[in-house]
This record gives sequence, C-alpha cells and structure tokens, in this order.
Amino acid sequence: MSPLILALILITVTMSACAQLALKLGMSSPVIAAAIERGGTDAVLAVATAPLVWAGLGIYGLSVALWLWVLSRVDLSVAYPFVGVSFLVTMAFGAYLLDESVTPLRIAGTVMIAVGCVLVGRSA
Repeated sequence: MSPLILALILITVTMSACAQLALKLGMSSPVIAAAIERGGTDAVLAVATAPLVWAGLGIYGLSVALWLWVLSRVDLSVAYPFVGVSFLVTMAFGAYLLDESVTPLRIAGTVMIAVGCVLVGRSA
C-alpha cells in the first residue's frame, strides 16, 4: 500500500471520528435536550437547526466522498479494517474532549483493534 493511500485512509477515518464528536456535542446541547424532552416537532426542529449536527453530517459527507476514492484504488478487505482506527480516535476524543471515563478493559480492546489494523495494513 502506498503512503498516499494509507494517509488518505487515516484521514478518512479521522474525519469520521470528528463527525462523531460534532454530532455528540450537537446532541448534548441544552437546547436539544430540552426539545427532546418536549418531543414531537420541537425535537425535530431543534436537531434540524443545530449547527454542530450539520457540521457532523457535513464532515461525514466529505469523509464518504474520500472513502469512495480510496475504495476505487484499494481492495475492500484491505481498506475496511482501518475503520477500526476510528475506535482509537473516538476514544481519545471522548476521554480528552468530553471527559469520558476510559477503563483499562476499554483500552485493551481498543489496542487489540489497532494491532489488527496494523497486521492487515502490513499484509497489503
């Protein structure tokens, strides 16, 4: 696998994790929480007008476009395991930016995913 393809895969995966972060932050806003409590149209309108939700969806859209380009150049069985890297990035975002607790068991599982990604990448 060329360094360019590897870089694009990692960028795509990181963009996906960034999209998750934006969506989480958007959905965690007090305005949306209150609207969801009320339910119905209020909830739909609050989510539909939330800038961070739209940012997350936009980032996802860009990452999908880039992912399609990657898939046109790399076997799916080689590219897709790298999606596991998003677990690492998402866990780091959760721990450092959202102050979520990260247990040793979660770290161990995430490290195993990362090792699997490295093994698949080296087989290409």
